[in-house]
Amino acid sequence: MNERNVIERIYVPDVGEAQDVEVVELLIAVGDVIEADSSIVVLESDKASMEIPSPCAGRVVSIAIAEGDKVEEGSLLIELETEAEVEAEKGSSVAASAKKALKESVDEDKVVPRTASSDKPESASMVEPQVERSHVVLVPDVGDAQEVVIVEILVHQGDEVKDGDSLVVLESDKASMEIPADMSGVVQQIMVNEGDEVREGDELVTLVGTVPFSEVQESEPVAPAVKVDPPPTGVIAVLDQDASRPVSKSAPVLAVSAPSKGDKVHAGPAVRKQAREYGVDILSVKGSGRKGRILKEDIQLYVKESLGKTGASNGAGIPEIPEIDFSKFGETEVQPFSRIRKASARNLHRSWLNVPHVTQFDEADITDLEIFRREQNLVMKSEGTKLTPLAFLVRAVVDALKKYPQFNASLSAERDALILKRYCNIGIAVETQDGLVVPVLKDADKKGVVQLAEESAELAGLARESKLPMDAMQGATFTISSLGGIGGTAFTPIVNAPEVAILGVSRSKVAPAFNGESFEPRTMLPLSLSYDHRAIDGAEAARFTSHLRSVLSDLRKMIL
Repeated sequence: MNERNVIERIYVPDVGEAQDVEVVELLIAVGDVIEADSSIVVLESDKASMEIPSPCAGRVVSIAIAEGDKVEEGSLLIELETEAEVEAEKGSSVAASAKKALKESVDEDKVVPRTASSDKPESASMVEPQVERSHVVLVPDVGDAQEVVIVEILVHQGDEVKDGDSLVVLESDKASMEIPADMSGVVQQIMVNEGDEVREGDELVTLVGTVPFSEVQESEPVAPAVKVDPPPTGVIAVLDQDASRPVSKSAPVLAVSAPSKGDKVHAGPAVRKQAREYGVDILSVKGSGRKGRILKEDIQLYVKESLGKTGASNGAGIPEIPEIDFSKFGETEVQPFSRIRKASARNLHRSWLNVPHVTQFDEADITDLEIFRREQNLVMKSEGTKLTPLAFLVRAVVDALKKYPQFNASLSAERDALILKRYCNIGIAVETQDGLVVPVLKDADKKGVVQLAEESAELAGLARESKLPMDAMQGATFTISSLGGIGGTAFTPIVNAPEVAILGVSRSKVAPAFNGESFEPRTMLPLSLSYDHRAIDGAEAARFTSHLRSVLSDLRKMIL
């Protein structure tokens, strides 16, 4: 065996249907010594920005393109001088030829030959390559959650993870959730930092794992990982089913953005997406990155300066409360809000400013209900089931929503129609140490009191442990806020827009009630129904609470 230097040519990989792919930045120069997977050039198309990595290590001997050039799939980018072992003798065995082809074309960690037993001669048919599969873990569906933030990264680059291992922790305005790996492999790249805001579909972590080619060729299409001259033997890239495109070390996963037509600024997909969300014309933003590249901070600064120029304060034209230094009157302590409490404050403020609230008060006689509930709890104690007043409330509310469907609705975007919902999902407000959260009892109209009691207890427990999944807090059509365990005689709950009504429940009390002949002690439950006056008028609200009071007073009416 002897060694010699060879020239490796790096070409533009598959860029899909992208048009006018432009070289926006060269990351290397002639004479540079680079490692495998080092980025060599940044390309930008009408759909995406992408960094092209080198598939192998070597010294840059020539650069075939310049910044501003237009390239396409197969265009030559650079030439690398690399070292590779070759066979000194000609006419070597088939097995030796196979080894030579593998060594000259790809890294040994990319395609690993596997032979039959050592007492048999090797042949090309005995070599089964190991296929490297690259997969990008994305932010899952987070529903209508706002400001989803990376609060903790649980892995490091180079870590080995198993399918199901947690990678990062996300926290929204409603809950925290851990994002697991959906395949085993090695963490190749972490695309986020702690504190970053992300949205559904954003890239989190790239995982790389190897599997035998025979296990994937029937179910997964394959494609060349990179174009080289001459074409290499045995280089395989597996199509990532989630991204629907071939990926490998030499073919980076693209993040697609949709810049406006004629857009010539340099900005990544995430930055362009942020600009669209803020309603910012990206052509008006000055970039502070390398060679004028626009960063997220540039978009934020542009918005801040624009608001300052217009004199906007809180966006509603309402005078600000003056800031006061309270420490001059005595000792103070600043206690920051949790993310959940801050999000709740914003949501409640938004609802209070946008919804014309009216609250209807009433009382329900639940004497018989409480007697029945306690009797059933004694019967079901051995089963570990406990019926709570909330379960009966939910069932009664469902009955009222069926009779008055305008309460199980939302206003249309134009505010000129009601969107009636044929499903019934009841939100239940739960107090936690981090603030108020509202898990949702799905399809409450299809469940009995026992099942509602079990599910509400389970959801409340998960909420207090900060383990509620995102989908457990989505899709509510009506909300119940019960303060019965704490106290109070009545309160005015704030409508949880885009819902049009919310029921507040205070602590029950024993009070004298006249039965027509005499006064007798009865257990009375205070009800507070707040509603959006644009969708519901006062007479409808009075009928709703009257029906609810009637059902709670006589459980038999639930089956009518």
